[in-house]
Amino acid sequence: MRSCAHWLNWKCGIDLGVPREKVRVAHALKNLPKISAGFREGQISYSKVRAMTRVASADNEDYLLMIAQHGTAAHVERLVRQYRKVKRIEALKHENQRFALRELCWYFDDDGCWVCHGRFTPEQGALIQKALESVMDEAFEERKNVSAETSAKTPGSQIKTRSEPIATRRADALLWVAEAYLSGSDGLRGGGDRYLVHVHTNMETLKTDGPGAQAEIEGAGNVSAETSRRLACDAGVVHWLDNKTGETLDIGRKSRGIPPAMRRALQRRDDGCRFPGCTATRFVDAHHIQHWADGGDTKLENLVLLCRHHHRLVHEGGFGIQTGRNGSIRCTGPNGQIIPTGPDTRFRGNVFTLMAANHRSGIRIKSRSGECRWLGERMDDGLAVDGLLQRESTTLTS
Repeated sequence: MRSCAHWLNWKCGIDLGVPREKVRVAHALKNLPKISAGFREGQISYSKVRAMTRVASADNEDYLLMIAQHGTAAHVERLVRQYRKVKRIEALKHENQRFALRELCWYFDDDGCWVCHGRFTPEQGALIQKALESVMDEAFEERKNVSAETSAKTPGSQIKTRSEPIATRRADALLWVAEAYLSGSDGLRGGGDRYLVHVHTNMETLKTDGPGAQAEIEGAGNVSAETSRRLACDAGVVHWLDNKTGETLDIGRKSRGIPPAMRRALQRRDDGCRFPGCTATRFVDAHHIQHWADGGDTKLENLVLLCRHHHRLVHEGGFGIQTGRNGSIRCTGPNGQIIPTGPDTRFRGNVFTLMAANHRSGIRIKSRSGECRWLGERMDDGLAVDGLLQRESTTLTS
């Protein structure tokens, strides 16, 4: 799975934005023992915890916890919002220095990766951030409308989840922005329009039983044989004929791996990535189940749509995909284990088990455990924010 949030969306049937926030809060609570204890014992609600974890640290969590115990969730939200606003105003003092230090550098690392590093003014950064977040939001939004409760009865093994870092998703978004600019369109190109693959190597490298030598991508260094198979799986290909010294003898015409009419039929049939649990409908590639270099036909029975993440897993990650009866597909993990095609009902929550575990741990959550101590008085925003700033200055002084 792309992330723990996607797994929760699939297995529990909750909207994708909700599990992302739950995962963020869960990671934050690991370093906030006092807030975590109050939450575990039912003294504060999840809404208060969610707001506090946006600004909480080891130095101010006791103060935030006090506010949460004496106020409502609206009070905590307002305090966090005002505090963050003050911090943003303070940051404006360094605007001139930021403008003078703007830059963008890139280089090739020792392992062949292209590395870039940049520094921009806030308004420039906001523009770049907006573009990247727009692409990321579209990728997230497309998964919201797909039900996570398909095929409820799926006995079988669990799928291990791997959280994809936010920095990785930003890198993908930057790539999509660059592709959209170079294409002069809205970035909705399919895989066949994204790559023109020049494989400067023996054709045997593209075959399953080939020697597995590296392939050279013009202007970008070397890639593995399996990576070249993935790039050529759904792309226009130009055949080059070189002699033994590398001199070009003939350049063939560009041939499109999958005709546009067949791609439209494939999109209509699959309507997005077919990998179990994936809800992506855009930025998908047409995958040859049996690669064309191995003699596979370019026909609907041998094609399936996969998002870029799962397309890479099938080629370079050791995952497998085969066709089944009536157009169904079967996906397997690196160990050959079949991946279930729907959520597993064996892992639903049990409130009685939770209550028994709390009882054994000495936690007594009652109907009034989460009541706040607010008596209706008005909250002094300035005094509340100043309390957070004082704890911050005390930490810097010490």
